[in-house]
Amino acid sequence: MKNQAKRLLVGGLLGCMLLPAALAQTANVLTPKEKKEGWTLLFDGVSANGWTTPSGNPVPAGWEVKNGTLTARKGAKGGDIVSVNQYGDFDLMLDFNIEPGGNSGVKYFYTNYEKGGKLGMEYQILDDKLAEDNKKENHLTGSFYDVIPPNAAVKKVNEPGQWNTLRIVAKGNKVEHWLNGIKILAFSRGSQPFTEAVAQSKFSKAVPAFGTVEQGRFLLQEHGSEISFRNIKVKQL
Repeated sequence: MKNQAKRLLVGGLLGCMLLPAALAQTANVLTPKEKKEGWTLLFDGVSANGWTTPSGNPVPAGWEVKNGTLTARKGAKGGDIVSVNQYGDFDLMLDFNIEPGGNSGVKYFYTNYEKGGKLGMEYQILDDKLAEDNKKENHLTGSFYDVIPPNAAVKKVNEPGQWNTLRIVAKGNKVEHWLNGIKILAFSRGSQPFTEAVAQSKFSKAVPAFGTVEQGRFLLQEHGSEISFRNIKVKQL
């Protein structure tokens, strides 16, 4: 019995040691359940296929695909990259890991406005403690950048250097921002509170009204900081 118990203990310890490696192998892979639900990967873990620059050129060398992550290298001036396809009603999820002091973001409904140039609504990613642009609540992680702040009372963000999971759900005029499984922001595009908030933002002069377009691309922002992405997936609603 002692030998059997010892074998069980050793086996259990080995299982615990191997668990992180097993979990790491599932990155950038859809589960059978996700496939059945209609999720699609936007990053295959080994290439930048499906992404371009906003002008339609190949992803530049400032972005690196390594160890299952898509990384904007610090100071490499890779610029922003966008999804090849456009999306209207969607559920987008991805993991991000930003360096200390870093600044980045994920834009959606990114398109060319008649007035204002190429714009997108941004889910802000920031080191809320150390980044320079941390003075306004609507500039902090999870905010609809420069427009609406997240709910600080429920937001739980892991420290820079650790992975976080963001989710953006857009259905009709309804939009939700999620962080690590918690809904931290919800608003209705075109509503009075939305319109008033946009009017106070740097996007107030856009035509058509900022944030009211029906579809656009996803954009991963390079803002001089190193940031990595993985498990980028979308479900059209």
